[in-house]
Amino acid sequence: MTRIKNAGMSWLVTGGAGYIGAHVVRALLDADFGVAVLDDLSTGREEFLPRGVPLTRASVLDTLAVEAALRDHAIDGVIHCAGFKYAGESVRRPLHTWRQNLSGTESLLRAMESAGVARIVFSGSAAVYGTPREELVTETTRTAPESPYGESKLAAELLIRGQVLATAESEAPLAGTSLRYFNVAGSADPTVFDVSPYNVLPRVFTGIVEGRAPVINGDDFDTPDGTCVRDYIDVGDVALAHAAAARAFAAGRALEPVYNLGSGAGTSVRELIDAVLEVTGTSLVPTAGPRRAGDPARIVADGTLAARDLGWAMRHSVRDMVASAWKAHPKA
Repeated sequence: MTRIKNAGMSWLVTGGAGYIGAHVVRALLDADFGVAVLDDLSTGREEFLPRGVPLTRASVLDTLAVEAALRDHAIDGVIHCAGFKYAGESVRRPLHTWRQNLSGTESLLRAMESAGVARIVFSGSAAVYGTPREELVTETTRTAPESPYGESKLAAELLIRGQVLATAESEAPLAGTSLRYFNVAGSADPTVFDVSPYNVLPRVFTGIVEGRAPVINGDDFDTPDGTCVRDYIDVGDVALAHAAAARAFAAGRALEPVYNLGSGAGTSVRELIDAVLEVTGTSLVPTAGPRRAGDPARIVADGTLAARDLGWAMRHSVRDMVASAWKAHPKA
């Protein structure tokens, strides 16, 4: 058995070689936790991992491999970042999305139960809210997802919550929480960047590098400038919230089942693109394209509860996020 030497408590990060997961790994290391990663590298990159962090190359769907990783590294808790994260693509690939997000979570929970691991922080999504009626989303806002992605993320949350309730009177009750976050951007480490071909910043940056004008997906939404309004959250701030949840569980503190990581203010896609034009210095003129399936018009969340329990705060402006993301983005 390999005991990770960083700290007395060790965490397994599923999907830890991905853009968000690799930032979570760094935040855990900075918080003095031991860390191991499980990732099938379908979208993650091994080079995103800090030197010395052990990697199990496997899918969360492989229950036996997950259980072996938990036992081999004497894991005390799991931060579950692995999954299929693309709302628009999920409309075209619902079976794949449900398998990765719900079946993967079921497999993970089975492995955790077998290995006696009783803490989980779930990397959730604001997609569970669909298009909310409220101007500001809270944790009590009605969930009404509008894509297989949002539906499967909500179902995974409910599965975790069910396991928490089912084990409440057992010798090893499961402690779990879900962090619902919004559009992630930026880079807290220039060696780790967003590799998604569907997310707005890497898509726009790649186009600029190749001499193509930015395309805004939909300019006819019911918003002030016609483009989607989102909470753009810095990836380093998201990672710190995950580490804070791990720290709370390590200290034996109870957490709410769900937290929103939100700014309380929104930024439109057009405003984001304006920041891109400023940071990159490009003279390319943005064009309007069709909406993406599954994209709600506006999602802005209240992060008060996360601020209270996790010390959550927006530490970076949208321009900061664009600048750090551009610095990290491959230019060749």
